Amino acid sequence: MANDAALRSAIVWLAAIIVLVGICTLSLKKMMITYAFGMVGIAGILLPDWDYFDRDFSRWCYPATTRERATLLAQRTGLKRLVNFSFFLFSYHFLIYR
Repeated sequence: MANDAALRSAIVWLAAIIVLVGICTLSLKKMMITYAFGMVGIAGILLPDWDYFDRDFSRWCYPATTRERATLLAQRTGLKRLVNFSFFLFSYHFLIYR
C-alpha cells in the first residue's frame, strides 16, 4: 500500500461509523458486524496494489516494470480514489441497512 494516510483515515472513519451505529442501535452485535464488514471493505479497496491490477490482464503474471508504474502514477488522479471510496461507502450502506 502506497498511501498510509488513506488507510489511517479510513480506519478513523470506520471507528466513527461504529460508534454512531452503537449509539443509534445500542447493539454490540451490529457494531461487530459493522467492524467486520468495514475492515473487509477497507482491505479490499485500500490494501491491494491497484497499480499492479490496472495493467492489461495478460501482464498480471509478470512483475510491473518501473516504466509501467511511472505511467500509471502519472495518469492517476485524486478524483478517481474519491469516486472509488464513495462507491464503497454507498454499497456498504445498502449491504448493511437494506
